[in-house]
Amino acid sequence: MGVKRIGKHLLQSRWRVRQVFTHAVLARIEQAIKASEASHGGQIRFAVEGALDGVALFRDQGPRARALDVFAHLRVWDTEHNNGVLIYLLLADRDVEIVADRAFNTRVSAAQWEEICHRIEADFRGGNFESGVLKGIAAVTQQLAAHFPPSGSHRNELPDRPVVL
Repeated sequence: MGVKRIGKHLLQSRWRVRQVFTHAVLARIEQAIKASEASHGGQIRFAVEGALDGVALFRDQGPRARALDVFAHLRVWDTEHNNGVLIYLLLADRDVEIVADRAFNTRVSAAQWEEICHRIEADFRGGNFESGVLKGIAAVTQQLAAHFPPSGSHRNELPDRPVVL
């Protein structure tokens, strides 16, 4: 665990998340998720966390491990067809992780998810957080539409509202 990372996490606060992800931005992300889910049979959640604190920080929990925790906490795995996807952003690290449920195991490779993450992170480096998230949702939508086309019995199993942790 590096001192630099601890410092970034201790100095990053909830206000920074609210500064970058205003109510208007979060509303546009929610609308993008709603529109996305009309074009496929999957479920998308977006969660942003300003920084790690307490035990997670001092255990040097990485963004991937934290994303897995959030995936479980938000019950993204709890969909009828096991096709939920979490897009998780740890703002202090400017790291994006995509966690997909087990229905994707043989359909989308880890490298494909990672490529989407890298494209989102590239926008973030330029300070374009909203654009990066919206492009990420669009890229995830392409994967979901290819593997889980819409069906007549589609229902919204998970909330579309972004989660600020």
